[in-house]
Amino acid sequence: MKRLLQHWLTEQAMKRPEAPAVQRLGRRVTYEELERQSNQLAHVLKEAGCRQGDRVCFLMPKCIEAVISIMGILKADCIYVPLDRESPAVRTAKIIKKSRPSCIIAAGDVQNVLLNLAGVPGASVRDIPIGWLGAGNSPGDGLRPVFNRHDLATAPDTLPACKNGPEDAAHLLFTSGSTGEPKGVITKHSNDIAFVEWAVSYFDIGPSDRLSSHTPMHFDLSTLDIYGTLSAGAQLHIIPAGLNLIPGNLARFIREYELTQWFSVPSILNYMSKFDVVEQGDFPSLKRLIWCGEVLPVPALRYWMERLPHATFTNLYGPTETTVASSYYTVPEVPESNQAEIPIGLPCEGEQLHVLDEELNPVPVGEIGDLYISGVGLSKGYWDDPERTSEVFLSGPPTVAGGRTLYKTGDLARIGEDGLCYFHGRVDNQIKSRGYRIELGEIESTLNSLQLTVECAIVAVPTEGFEGQAICCAYVPPAGGRVNAARLKKELKNLLPGYMIPHLWESYTVLPKNKNGKINRKEIKSRFQHSEVRVNA
Repeated sequence: MKRLLQHWLTEQAMKRPEAPAVQRLGRRVTYEELERQSNQLAHVLKEAGCRQGDRVCFLMPKCIEAVISIMGILKADCIYVPLDRESPAVRTAKIIKKSRPSCIIAAGDVQNVLLNLAGVPGASVRDIPIGWLGAGNSPGDGLRPVFNRHDLATAPDTLPACKNGPEDAAHLLFTSGSTGEPKGVITKHSNDIAFVEWAVSYFDIGPSDRLSSHTPMHFDLSTLDIYGTLSAGAQLHIIPAGLNLIPGNLARFIREYELTQWFSVPSILNYMSKFDVVEQGDFPSLKRLIWCGEVLPVPALRYWMERLPHATFTNLYGPTETTVASSYYTVPEVPESNQAEIPIGLPCEGEQLHVLDEELNPVPVGEIGDLYISGVGLSKGYWDDPERTSEVFLSGPPTVAGGRTLYKTGDLARIGEDGLCYFHGRVDNQIKSRGYRIELGEIESTLNSLQLTVECAIVAVPTEGFEGQAICCAYVPPAGGRVNAARLKKELKNLLPGYMIPHLWESYTVLPKNKNGKINRKEIKSRFQHSEVRVNA
């Protein structure tokens, strides 16, 4: 039998229909309810004209309806595309335009988002069928959905026949692009299944587990949250986004719902440690704490390990293009000092890590080289973008990967004498901040598009704050004094999500250049790191 992601839900609904599947605060659905409602959505989508391979976007807060949407879209043989309701309409419209969806499913407090999208030329939601799962019959403002909750409730609840196979795409997750255009990473059913099966086995996830759902649905870490839960018949506890603002509330959530597995970006763990919200011996039900997406500062790791001696701590590493994570390292004991080096470890089952030189030859043990990945997690590439795909998905030489495809991560790494892989930063202009992958070039391109500066440069500097790296903007304003950091920040907020807005600003009369006439970003970065002449707009 061909294995697809939605099959895990169907199997659990047959074995344990009354078991709780997904919970958000006081509301929960059982496996039987989740199966039935997602079946109904699949039928409604097909009735609305969605066909095999069509993209279906969903726009809603993190909620139970989001999980129902994901399952229903898959059961309709379609590809789900999560949209970030916090992103500016202009950027979301780019994703909609690029993915060309047959339908957008919406729910919750997104009426203003839909209204803003309705005014964007070329990707107006008025031109795309909308399925409304929120309260009332429609989101208002003249937007007439092709189906709503009433249609869902009256649709057949039988499992629809499926045509997809394991090598068909399951979802598109859009990441930051250096040209200002978001990139849609194509992930197959087989990619997700390979990683989830490894993770469920390694993390020993079972029916009695209660997993956190912390990261946004448009972030690839949510893959483990959702499918790890469904494949094991466990419980998924959705954490409302507002709790991130108050570390003590996150700690209270873990205690109250007795979570057994926590998975998030390191910035949240660092943030909680800075506010000292974890008590000695806290969270007695928590078996394992997992992080991925960026480097966890060692002081924060020591803080957590010292307070939770009963828990296990695992570092995952991997870009979206290789499906959540490609390597793992479980920290055996509390690091002796804050200067300890935590490796990204060993490859997950079916994955290979390659540290290579410019000629794609392996570098000697202990030397730093470019990190490439091959194996079962590799994406099919970028949606509708063969040029970008060919730049980073390369044909590996037989001596390295048996001729299989290699993904060029853009990261630097080394293999240590202990056989473990160690991360050594980025080659290019891409960073991780608050767990989000950000192309600094996209910010710069967007700022340049405003035509409010003579020239500008975006760099990032390390910070002890929870964001991990602070985004900085050096700019030359035009004559007249009408443009300052506050004005630029305000204008960028209309085009970029909040986590991409520069935190530090500095005005120049002319940006420093190197010998070949290019902007000297190294000097600018150094000034932000050491100069006190900077503006926190």
